[in-house]
Amino acid sequence: MNKVYNRIESIVGNVITVRATGVKYKELAQINTRFGKSLAQVNKLDSDIVSLQVFAGGQGISTGDEVRFLGHEMRVSFGEDLLGRIFNGSGDPRDKGPCLTENMKPIGGPSVNPTKRILANRMLRTNIPMIDMFNTLVVSQKLPIFSISGEPYNQLLARIAMQAEADVIVLGGMGLKYDDFLYFKEELSKGGALSKTVMFIHTASDPTVECMMIPDMALAVAEQFALQDKDVLVLLTDMTNYADAMKEIAITQEQVPSNRGYPGDLYSQLAARYEKAVDFADSGSVTVLAVTTMPGDDVTHPVPDNTGYITEGQYYLKGGRIEPFGSLSRLKQNVNGKTRRDHRALMDAMIRLYSSYKETLEKKNMGFSMSRWDKKLLRYGELFEARLMALSVNMSLEQALDTGWSILAECFEKDETGIKSELTDEFWPES
Repeated sequence: MNKVYNRIESIVGNVITVRATGVKYKELAQINTRFGKSLAQVNKLDSDIVSLQVFAGGQGISTGDEVRFLGHEMRVSFGEDLLGRIFNGSGDPRDKGPCLTENMKPIGGPSVNPTKRILANRMLRTNIPMIDMFNTLVVSQKLPIFSISGEPYNQLLARIAMQAEADVIVLGGMGLKYDDFLYFKEELSKGGALSKTVMFIHTASDPTVECMMIPDMALAVAEQFALQDKDVLVLLTDMTNYADAMKEIAITQEQVPSNRGYPGDLYSQLAARYEKAVDFADSGSVTVLAVTTMPGDDVTHPVPDNTGYITEGQYYLKGGRIEPFGSLSRLKQNVNGKTRRDHRALMDAMIRLYSSYKETLEKKNMGFSMSRWDKKLLRYGELFEARLMALSVNMSLEQALDTGWSILAECFEKDETGIKSELTDEFWPES
């Protein structure tokens, strides 16, 4: 039976307190005001003093309003009807479609039992050469995209959503500008990917507590689809906004702050979300790609710093492209040998030569004279950046490998690449 209370002890900003017993942490409550109904979530328990974070804010609530505890935590509806739909952080429709109230699933549960997991061993194609060829994304991997404000990370996520070879895309947006929300909606609709996508969107004008719900809702739905033998790709933007929402609520709760004001359990909270990535032994999978913006391009900021200890590598988005240095997929070796037999050798050779190009470019900028070899490297670097690194490039892995061989052939002789002759004899383009 739901517990109902008719006296609110205090109202401080978006937090109200009531005296109640038998209430659980994170339990939902419904507040009935003269302006309508509002959801709240228990965020602190101190004996019989219960603090609740009001989703819509404390404005319009009076001390005599009714508080009805619902007896359960936040839940989200699950079913095929979710595909093509857009919801907010409370699970309510943003797309003017019908509310979904059947087959409700709890969010924020524990990660999958290790005995139900298998080792990541399948490539997830995105048709972006700097991912597929040089830092392959693997099914069930968890990877952040480190970026600074102003970089086209939302455009990158939209491209991945449209091109990735996944059965279902779940997009979670946190603190998005309204224009960015419309961009995702329009791009996925034009690209034909909206029909296999579920979107949970929190905009900058929405209640803070809803921002914290987005990853859990997205991952709960993804897990349910994975249990139906589907490969699911979860795209989250921006986890720094999620951490900032955590910080704001922690300050409201008067928690003792940790590094730069973030709560002391920041690592655990981030890990609980990223560890939802899984490849089930007898079913589908969940792969997680999450944007993490770095304030001031500072990788030692608490959010990217903690994230780096949790995930299996990272992509660095800088200057409008994925940088080959700093980007890392620690699981790529699990699949590179299963793609094409020249993949690993070509990838290693091209990155080595690109590193030499960077050194040569620095010498050129310092006014040193260029040797014949230096000029070859400069030509190579220009072609590499234009044909493979630009985010506008869209091609399959096989096309990217062929393009790589073509770039090498335009700039070097076979014996200058450092690649085994058995591979150059087979894959070197005819003049």
